[in-house]
Amino acid sequence: MQRRSRKGAENPLADRREALRELPQVGRLLESHAVSRIARKYGVELVTRLVRAEIARLRAGIVSGQLEGRALERALRAPAIARAVASRAGDLLVPRPRRVINATGVVVHTNLGRSVLSAEAAAGLAMTAQHYTDLEYALEEGGRGNRLGHLDDLMAELFPDAGFIVVNNNAAAIMLALRALARNKEVVISRGELVEIGGSFRVPDILAASGGKLREVGTTNKTRLSDYGDAIGPRTGAILKVHTSNFKIVGFTDQPKIGSLARLAAKSGKPLIVDWGSGDLAALGPLGIHDEIPVCEILDAGADVVTFSGDKLLGGPQAGFAVGRPELIAKLRKDPLARVCRLDRLLIAALHATLAAYVRGRAFEDVPTLRMLALEADQIGKRAETVRRAVAAGAGAGARIEVIDGTSKTGGGSSPTGERPTRLLAVS
Repeated sequence: MQRRSRKGAENPLADRREALRELPQVGRLLESHAVSRIARKYGVELVTRLVRAEIARLRAGIVSGQLEGRALERALRAPAIARAVASRAGDLLVPRPRRVINATGVVVHTNLGRSVLSAEAAAGLAMTAQHYTDLEYALEEGGRGNRLGHLDDLMAELFPDAGFIVVNNNAAAIMLALRALARNKEVVISRGELVEIGGSFRVPDILAASGGKLREVGTTNKTRLSDYGDAIGPRTGAILKVHTSNFKIVGFTDQPKIGSLARLAAKSGKPLIVDWGSGDLAALGPLGIHDEIPVCEILDAGADVVTFSGDKLLGGPQAGFAVGRPELIAKLRKDPLARVCRLDRLLIAALHATLAAYVRGRAFEDVPTLRMLALEADQIGKRAETVRRAVAAGAGAGARIEVIDGTSKTGGGSSPTGERPTRLLAVS
């Protein structure tokens, strides 16, 4: 780029015109050694688009006056443009999501992907992704099969005499249950359970989208069995009980037990749908988690349909289960929404491996979420000490890093007040 003339220096507009004439041509840039090397790595089509975008960015900087002088001279050189293009191409093509270390103190962290899959689940997922499978083909009969049939035997072991359907997330399972069982009818629910389930989506929104009509009863802190009973009538489609997930109301409170609600529902001839959110299949009392009841106990208490997530306490991939009375589940399976929200082959493979761990009685050994929750503080302390030494080695003499006592949360909308003893890294 030529030095600015005295006349150009006194006329910013003329100076910018001169700078715009210095913008390199896309073709010449692609022929330059610096850019052609990038094109060989990332592909000519992508690099050509990125070069044009970089030239457009430089042009805008010149016109606005934000890019001038020596900074402009450097930015217009082919190596500088190549560096900008390579950086953008690398950002575009780096595999995502990226692996991170969970140092949050929350085991089932929604923003970090919730549950980590077991080795068996990951292997099953990879095999299914890379090969043809009998997803919807019955090999023995030589005809079309049902994709959920791959889970039939495992679910029968875990929930004898119950029907089931699995869709792609728990919100879809709730919506499907309400749509199939209470569309255009009232759904009776406690005011204290009209919760937001995440992502700004709330139970009333899902209920409305399902075609059900909200019939809230009781108050935020107290809802009695009689409140439900008084609300049930000819227009009632179902009673809905919702797990309150990330918060807990304590003190002056009252909510009827699931068994009491189930008896009321049976007496009135209306189904009781329970959204149990976190979906634990194993008793977690030995881990100090006492406010999460296994799904099988909810069913034993009389719930007609229970919905829950696959990627929280269950420890599998994202999925939404609905388990319950076979004749009711049959209605869910026939609803068109079930097709809209069905599982793909990868999720089915990962779920099969995860459920198999429960059937084998090895969930606490093979499912990472449960294995992590079962770790004792001393075991975590040994890991923390290893990390402490590694961090201290690169942190410099001015940093103080020590292992201290602390607590961890379960996460995933489960056990909001429950904590597990752990060890923490304190950096100062």
